[in-house]
Amino acid sequence: MDILISGASVAGPSLALWLHRAGHRVTVVERAPTLRGGGYAVDFRGRVHLEVLRRMGLLETMRARATHMGDIAIVDRDDTVKATLPSAIFSGDLELLRGDLGEVLHDATREHVDYVFGDSIATIAQDADGVDVTFERGAPARFDLVVGADGVNSKVRDLVFGQVPQRNLGVFGCIFTMANEFGLDRAGLMYNEPRRTVTIAGIDPEKAVISLFFTADGLEHDRRDVEQQRRIVADAFAEAGWRVPRLLEAMRTAPDFWFDSTTQVRMERWSRGRVVLVGDAGYAGGPGGNGTGLAVVGAHILAGELGRLPFQRAFEAYEQRMRPYVDTCQKQASGGSDFLVPSTEKKIAQRDRFFRMIRYLPPVKHLFKHLATRTATAIDLPDYGGLGHTRDLSGNRGNVL
Repeated sequence: MDILISGASVAGPSLALWLHRAGHRVTVVERAPTLRGGGYAVDFRGRVHLEVLRRMGLLETMRARATHMGDIAIVDRDDTVKATLPSAIFSGDLELLRGDLGEVLHDATREHVDYVFGDSIATIAQDADGVDVTFERGAPARFDLVVGADGVNSKVRDLVFGQVPQRNLGVFGCIFTMANEFGLDRAGLMYNEPRRTVTIAGIDPEKAVISLFFTADGLEHDRRDVEQQRRIVADAFAEAGWRVPRLLEAMRTAPDFWFDSTTQVRMERWSRGRVVLVGDAGYAGGPGGNGTGLAVVGAHILAGELGRLPFQRAFEAYEQRMRPYVDTCQKQASGGSDFLVPSTEKKIAQRDRFFRMIRYLPPVKHLFKHLATRTATAIDLPDYGGLGHTRDLSGNRGNVL
């Protein structure tokens, strides 16, 4: 089949890899003019996520790009260490920078998939035999199937399903990189004030990833107005102490500045006719909801079902397999805001006491890691033998799927 995928982040290229292996002709259209970078870290947790990466033939390649981050020290405004956040809890089993993950997926697919950057879908019209698509810049084309893998603010979802209400989890934040002037090498610092959290992660001696998160009620923003977003963050942290004034100064000129609200997408169906959603476009989990893992697992299952069933039945089987998994991950993320951005000094102190405790009680540390991984493994992966063999990028033969 001729299949169009909207979105070249994680779910889109992951799906493109599988669809190409199954013999389909795949086009990926991406609004951004180039492959998206971004220094923030994403992680994979537990046997299910790692097994999908192994089946893709990319596990060892991704391990070679891992951040290998150490612990994060939770400090007060005088840099006194109050507690330590263990890397085994927040980094999962494999952590990469978002830009590195994108490069690995693009490198694995670019020779076989037609990537079109700097364009986006304008209209979608379906009939019994196919989907007619017009683009903002390119010529119209017809496809057998269209996949929305274009994130929380999915254009495909809006065109086919209408405006789907998003569940705002009440947390907003920005992430950017700056020169590592903090002496941190594979280590980090976290600072809290009520309703505000700051994290500095020294990913290498030259570069640091900065995260500024805050809670707000009724805040609205234009997702295309970057200068407005910078002002929102500056206003939210205007009175903050510690190193925040220096971080805000760097934020104003950071070329990889990213800002958004933490939201969940919950839909009754992920497909309509010949159009289907995968990843955040259909089921964004929010922080702690295994979003990156959901993207690669969802892509694998969707491609696997398309390999063994007609597309209508494949879409149904994909939803049946993924729905309980998505529900579990979204439920976990729903209660994460008070951990990510504690709302009071009392809650900050309670969290710090917890992490001081697990430092001296290893069984508690292992239990917490288990709880953090449990949702990521709450699905049984089918064996989609029809998708062929895997081969990692070093040329070593993988297992038959």
